[in-house]
Amino acid sequence: MNRTRFLCSLAVLCTIPLLPSCKKSEEAGAGGKKLTIALLPKSKGNQYFVACEKGARAAAKDLGAEMLFDGPTNSDPAKQNEIVENWISLGVDVIAAACENKDGLSTALRKAQDAGIKVVTYDADAQPDARSFFVNQATEKGIGDALLDNAAQLIGSEGEYAIITANLTAANQNAWIAAIKARQAEKYPNLKLVDIKPCDDLKDKAQQETTNLLSAHPNLKAVISVCSPGVPGAAEAVKQAGKTGAVKVVGLGLPSENKAYVKEGVTQAVILWKVEDLGYLAIKAGAALANGSLKPGATEFKDDKLGTFKIEGDNILLGTPFAFTKENIDQFDF
Repeated sequence: MNRTRFLCSLAVLCTIPLLPSCKKSEEAGAGGKKLTIALLPKSKGNQYFVACEKGARAAAKDLGAEMLFDGPTNSDPAKQNEIVENWISLGVDVIAAACENKDGLSTALRKAQDAGIKVVTYDADAQPDARSFFVNQATEKGIGDALLDNAAQLIGSEGEYAIITANLTAANQNAWIAAIKARQAEKYPNLKLVDIKPCDDLKDKAQQETTNLLSAHPNLKAVISVCSPGVPGAAEAVKQAGKTGAVKVVGLGLPSENKAYVKEGVTQAVILWKVEDLGYLAIKAGAALANGSLKPGATEFKDDKLGTFKIEGDNILLGTPFAFTKENIDQFDF
């Protein structure tokens, strides 16, 4: 072998050990820089978002990324804005946000985008121009239909019901409530929505509001909660009022927070999705956006661990809601 051919062969061999590092660079971000991804919950004390954080941290570990997690101690839109402003100053690469106030947080998220930060939302969306993708736990219609269909089946498709929400400005919950109303108009003319009460994402306040509803509406047949602390709060109120079974409780919540009430027959159904997967998918989507593998116009998102997800417009869909009941709730530990 002449000297020129030898040097060419040596050059080829020397590139081989670098290939795995190139792949790692693509996973980490542009230029091999370790990504810093910030996850914003509506409230960090809410067990729903604790479960989201668990899944998100697993995704960050798989990516070799640094993850920051911060949020208000309760549902406080102003505090969310303050946290995003801080992350802009820190120069994070990606922000994944669950928006308490859709319009309010969008201004801060647009500022983040202007600073070169990639933005995705999860659980509760911002204005479309304030983020690239929304990691959507389920369609609004899917959630609204599942909640009302379960409640209607329990009370014979007629009678009064009330709704507990986190607050009256929560965009995702307002969308679910709108879907519930549309489903009622379409399919259940003999159901009547008597009131909608906010609980500020607090179980104790949900309990108090449900107690007030039971007093104000003695013919109330069901309470539907569209926020996770509202389900056990409503259940405790029904239980203490001695109306277990007479007033049905259905809502969006974690199996772990509602298992005792479900087994006692106070709560009849808990509707949800795989919450840890939602957090995991939000981080993976944000990272893919940062490294350029997820682009506007994509119709699906593939993940090595969770599989393939459909993208409708700019919504990455996690899946369809699932009903946890007395018959199956012991199978789940989150």
